[in-house]
Amino acid sequence: MDMKSIDLNESLFQGAVSIQATEDWVKPWRVPFRDAELFQPGHINGKAEIPAGVRLSFRTDSSRVQVRIVPEAYGLAMDCVVDGVLTQTALIEAGAESALFESLPEGEKLVEVYLSQKHPVRIREVSIDSGASYSASAVRKPRWVAYGSSITQCNEAASPSQTWPALAAAELGLDLTCLGFAANCHMEPMVARMIRELPADFISVCVGINIMGGSSYSERTFRPALIGFLQIIREKHPDIPIAVISPIYSPDRETNENKVGLNLQKMREQIEDVVALLERHGDDKLYYLHGLHLFGETYGSLLPDRLHPNAEGYRIMANRFAEWAGSTVPLLNLNRHTR
Repeated sequence: MDMKSIDLNESLFQGAVSIQATEDWVKPWRVPFRDAELFQPGHINGKAEIPAGVRLSFRTDSSRVQVRIVPEAYGLAMDCVVDGVLTQTALIEAGAESALFESLPEGEKLVEVYLSQKHPVRIREVSIDSGASYSASAVRKPRWVAYGSSITQCNEAASPSQTWPALAAAELGLDLTCLGFAANCHMEPMVARMIRELPADFISVCVGINIMGGSSYSERTFRPALIGFLQIIREKHPDIPIAVISPIYSPDRETNENKVGLNLQKMREQIEDVVALLERHGDDKLYYLHGLHLFGETYGSLLPDRLHPNAEGYRIMANRFAEWAGSTVPLLNLNRHTR
C-alpha cells in the first residue's frame, strides 16, 4: 500500500518551544532556536536541542505511520501513542533513517509520536496510508510547562512517552511542554524569561539538584536567585498556579555538603521558605511540593546511581505527582474530573 506525506508545519508539533525548518529537515527545539546562543553555555549545553516531551500529534484513520529522519551516529527511540494508549515503541539504530508503526487500531484516532527524550531529532518526512484521512489535533488541553533537571528529562525512562512528566500529563489531561535540561537546571534568567513568554495554564519548577551538584549558588545567593526566577515568570503569568518542587531523595546528598556548604536538606528548607515568603507578599497561587513526598527514602532502591530513578521510579513519580496535583491545585483537580 502506497503512503503519502503530511505537511511538516508547526501545528504538527506539540511540546516544542520552536521549530527550525530547512529544505531537507525540520527540527524541534526547547528554546527559541534563533536565540539559542543566548542560552549559555552552548544552547544549555546542547540540551535545548533534545525533544524531551515533544510529539507529533494528529488525527487519522491510517493503519500505518512512518517517520523518516536524518540518520545520526546514535540510536534513538520513538513511541506511537494512539488515543492515549502506548501502542508501539520503535528503536531506530544508529545510521537508520525511519521508524514505521504498523497495524494501528482501525478508524479515526489521535496519533501522537513521541520523539526521543535523549537525543536531537531532525525529521525529513511523516507519512500515512495514501487513502487515509488527516487533520491537525484540535483538542485544547490546559498547557503545563515543567522546568527541571535530568530528573525531569528522564533519560532512564522506559521510552519517550513514559517519562514522569509525560505520564502525569496524560493522567491529568494536560498539554506538556517539558523543560527538563539534564545537568543544566540552574535557574538562568534567560530560561525564566522564556517561561514567562510561553503560553501556560500551569507551571512547575523543580530546582536544586543541579545547583547542589554544580555549587552554582551558595547560602547567600540561592534564595534571591529563586525569588527572582519565580518573579520573572509571574510577570506575564499573574494568575496561574505554579508548583515549586524541591529535590527528591538522593542518599549521598542529603546531609553531605557541597563546595559552598549546601546539602539537599538545607535546600528543601530554603525552597519552602521562599514559597512562604512570596505567599506573604500576596502570591496565593504558589504550591509547594516537598521532594521527599514525591520520591522519598522508601524508593531508594529505585535509584541505581543513587541520583536518578529508574523506569519504575519514574512511574512512581508520575503517579505521586498526579495524585498530589490533582487534589491540591484547583485547575488540575477540575480538569482531571471533567475531561
